[in-house]
This record gives sequence, C-alpha cells and structure tokens, in this order.
Amino acid sequence: MFTGIVEEVGTVAALEKRGEKIVLRVMAQTVLEDTKIGDSIATNGVCLTVTSMAEGTFTADMMTVTAKKSALDRLRPGSAVNLERALLPTSRMGGHIVQGHVDTVGQVKGIEPHEGGYLLHIAVEPDWAPYFVAQGSVCLNGVSLTIARAGRNDFSVSLIPETLRSTNLGELKPGDPVTVEFDIVGKYLLRQNEVAEEHSPLDMNFLRKHGF
Repeated sequence: MFTGIVEEVGTVAALEKRGEKIVLRVMAQTVLEDTKIGDSIATNGVCLTVTSMAEGTFTADMMTVTAKKSALDRLRPGSAVNLERALLPTSRMGGHIVQGHVDTVGQVKGIEPHEGGYLLHIAVEPDWAPYFVAQGSVCLNGVSLTIARAGRNDFSVSLIPETLRSTNLGELKPGDPVTVEFDIVGKYLLRQNEVAEEHSPLDMNFLRKHGF
C-alpha cells in the first residue's frame, strides 16, 4: 500500500522486453534506502516488485499486459518516473490509500494557471465517470491529488507549484498518457451498490405486479 506522496523522481535506465515480460531498470537514490529484493516500489503509480539491485539502480519485471494497461511500455531510457516505497505502519498517511493497481490510462487535455497554482485536465473513457467526484481523491502517475472538477468524461485536479517541481507532472503536455487509480473507498461503495441492485426484487415486473 502507498500514500501517493512521491519520494523522488527516478530516471529510466533501460527497458527490455523478454518474452512475455518487460524488465525495467530505474536509477534512483532515496527509494533504495532500506530497500531489499522483494520489496515494492510504486513507479508512476504502478506497484512493482524489486527483482535486483545495483549501486544507484533497481530492476523490476512487468508482464506485457500490465505494461500496456499502465502505459509503462511507452517509457524510454531517460524518462522521468515518480517513485514511492510501500507504506510502513509507522508512516504518516500524507495522501490517501493507494494500492498501486492502475485502473486506466488517462490523457492530458491541458494545464492552466489557477489561483496561484494550476489546473490539470485529464480525459478518460465515459465509463469511469462514476469513479470520480469533486473534492474526492485520485492518483495520477503515483501522485495523490484532489479533484477540483468532475465532468462526464474528464476531470481536473489542482496542482501547487511544489507538486510540479517534485514530481514528473511538471513535464506533462497535452496528449501525454497518465496512469489513473481511483479511490479504493469509492470503488468498494460502487461495488456494494451493484451487488445490492442485483439482489433487489424491485424491477419492472415487480412494479407491474403491484399496480405501478
């Protein structure tokens, strides 16, 4: 589990396809402290398991389907990636609960100055509309953010200059992909409603039978 508070921005050293998996090697410093093989590091919001370590780098394997779903297959040597180690029981919950399981890949529509900060506009498929609400939480490229505006097939998040400086969000431009993970609490509530509706006797036949 993660918080969406990026610890550092790493740099992709290599990306190599080996059969059905992709091996990613990332240059980093902070996230390597106290990290061992088998630990998890969120990379642009995707939970990856460290498979090997060398001085100043770590390596992680991804299945091809995971890489495509999260757009990590579009990374190239030199790409900046947001990094965060898994949450410890003693850590502060500075952001929100992030699993590192990407729901979809959004597309940057634009970024504009707003009240001393910025608004980042993200387009997603309309089917995802129930998963985001104004003032709710969302994780973009591994960064915990607050939704400022919710549309039918897009939403906007508020960014302060420090977030742009300390993450790779400052490098985004219109058309770029971003990993999106919606709030797990909201997803559980939606699922609960779906199950309740599936087992509800209230349908058109029930209404007709009772004179409605």
